[in-house]
Amino acid sequence: MYRKIMVFLKAWKDSEHRKPLILQGARQVGKTYSVLEFGRTCYENVAYFNFETDPGLNKTFEESISPEYLIPILSHIAGQTIIREKTLIVFDEVQLCERALTSLKYFCEDAPGYHIIVAGSLLGVAVSRAEFSFPVGRVEMKTLYPMDMEEFMLAMGEETLVEEIKRCFDVDRPLPAALHDMAMKLYRQYLVVGGMPECVMHFAHTGDYIFVRHVQDSILTGYLNDMSKYNHLNEIKKTRLAYDNITTQLSRKNTRFQYKLIKKGGRASEFENAIEWLCLSGIVSRVYKAEQIKKPLENYRNIDAFKIYVSDMGLLCAKKDLAAEDILYMVDELNDFKGGMVENYVNVQLTIGGYKTYYWESERGAEVDFIIQRGGKLIPVEVKAADNTKAKSLKVYMETYKPDYAIKLSTKNFGFEDGKKTVPLYAAFCI
Repeated sequence: MYRKIMVFLKAWKDSEHRKPLILQGARQVGKTYSVLEFGRTCYENVAYFNFETDPGLNKTFEESISPEYLIPILSHIAGQTIIREKTLIVFDEVQLCERALTSLKYFCEDAPGYHIIVAGSLLGVAVSRAEFSFPVGRVEMKTLYPMDMEEFMLAMGEETLVEEIKRCFDVDRPLPAALHDMAMKLYRQYLVVGGMPECVMHFAHTGDYIFVRHVQDSILTGYLNDMSKYNHLNEIKKTRLAYDNITTQLSRKNTRFQYKLIKKGGRASEFENAIEWLCLSGIVSRVYKAEQIKKPLENYRNIDAFKIYVSDMGLLCAKKDLAAEDILYMVDELNDFKGGMVENYVNVQLTIGGYKTYYWESERGAEVDFIIQRGGKLIPVEVKAADNTKAKSLKVYMETYKPDYAIKLSTKNFGFEDGKKTVPLYAAFCI
């Protein structure tokens, strides 16, 4: 399956200023597969080391972490000679060996000819709690996310449709009705299946939603296990409570996160560490309210007002135990959840696209779902679950801040009118 990360990895390999690369992301997003596939196609050989399946590897790094010492030993363990420029060295689940992470500093300074990528599912968590020297400035970092809508459609064999969608997005012309309907069907399938590569692969081969749900349930169980394995003892219950409650809060009309809804009398001081753990693990992301629409938006975020979205749509639907048919046909019983679910979907697409998202709210309660910086301009993004695209809040925003244009995402076809670029939900990846 095609992953966009390959373009980045090839550019990293060819860079004159290449440093060891840390590839982070939530469990099961495809880090290992992507790195090994990259190594297979772009190098003569790959020396792969997994600190989870081979805990004895840690001893290799106890004596010394200098490349001069490590390379002969790692070559012996891998059963092949590690050659500068021609061998890709991969450390997987590196959060389990802190000294291996620290060794990257010395690979950068003393042996830049070796190409090395390390991957870890909970690196954010590991680094925040570790008592070792993180190689600041001596590594590159890249986050891998679940597959976006474009990658999903490509996995389903819809290359031509993807190209047509991109063309219509660029010129603001409607997609032919038959193709629009086909793309909307794929969009609803994506809501059920999500972007976890294993789920997408099984669905592309079988079309079996029940099998996909079984895989999703296994991933969710793994997340719960991680909350116990990589967390402080007194935070485990709080983290699970917070995670369970995030999906519940997406069903509310006001999706702003509220600690008191986790449990009666809940406060930030009690749950903020749990929320931080979930964010660092890559399981969820936090979108802050922008108090002022000025650059940089980060300077004007309200740290006490935020929304939380989960990182994968399929896992969201699995966690809510939603039947595939209910999502595919958008039944009325889901009306309370549709708004939060579609907001979550759009945030996933924007995040994968490299955007840092914020939301805006006026003193009188008008709210715009997302504010992004696109092409150097601050652009409001309004999200609707259906084709009812009357957006009073967006009108208030546009009258107040006079943006160059606005983006409206809904089930309606492409178009541009009154300074608003209409984009169908399936094309959110084009933004």
